[in-house]
Amino acid sequence: MSIKKLDQLLKVNYERKVKLAVVASQDEEVLQAIVEANELGIAEPILIGNKEETRAIAREKGLKIDDYEIIDEKDLVKSAEIGVKLVSEGKADFIMKGLVDTSILLKAVLNKEWGLRTNSLLSHVMIYEVPSYDKLLYLTDGGMNLYPNLDDKVKIIENSIKVVKALGNERVNVACLAAKEKVNPKMEATVDAMELKKMYEEGYFEEGVIVDGPMALDLAISKKSAEIKGYESQIAGEADVLLVPTIEMGNGIGKSITYFANGKSAGIIMGAKAPIVLVSRADSHESKLYSIALGSIISNHLYK
Repeated sequence: MSIKKLDQLLKVNYERKVKLAVVASQDEEVLQAIVEANELGIAEPILIGNKEETRAIAREKGLKIDDYEIIDEKDLVKSAEIGVKLVSEGKADFIMKGLVDTSILLKAVLNKEWGLRTNSLLSHVMIYEVPSYDKLLYLTDGGMNLYPNLDDKVKIIENSIKVVKALGNERVNVACLAAKEKVNPKMEATVDAMELKKMYEEGYFEEGVIVDGPMALDLAISKKSAEIKGYESQIAGEADVLLVPTIEMGNGIGKSITYFANGKSAGIIMGAKAPIVLVSRADSHESKLYSIALGSIISNHLYK
């Protein structure tokens, strides 16, 4: 089944109930999302953090966590290490950030001895459900890589393809965004987009994937704009993945969708040996729950 709406993430018949390692579990909003995810059969949590504070939050909010495995560790660095090792040892399927700095968690993920690093690149994939668009949009990378070079962009695309296909889509349309459609040597985004398109035409990417660009955002998501401007592309107005050239563009597009267009979202970090759920404190409860469900689906499909 191809998932077209984010609430469908909560209704998937999971092949197995995966285990989620939560680093620094003493976070009210994260804990609420985790409990709901468990009740929906999405993930079985392993809580790592300040046990006393975690239980106090649960009592205050009426959350039932008595049956959860809780590993008492007040030190944030050690909590991150425990969480990552649970995944690397196969005792958990994916990992989620609680009340801990992102840098601490990612340092543990990238540890050379017991971390989750691969030959790929860590990159962030945000999925948006926008009322005015007829399918989900996958935005990458507006959260991890500042100014990715061509090799980075190849890996970012490959990470996003895994997410799109895990949600049941056989075809993946990747639009390489830039400020204009003509290649300009002074605009690196256009040059890289041309190279990525060439790689697609030469059969570099897997079957079902189409990569095109450079193109401005309007051409990627609006057939009418493409028609008016005379822009020809087999994916014009039908983009799945929006590949951005810089973190600023990705961050701006993402926040515009959320705050101007009332878009719903879920996010995941790919490129490690397991998905990483890294939510912002500003994210809605709904978004946190969707992100956990997304991590569970990817774990089931890609990391069996």
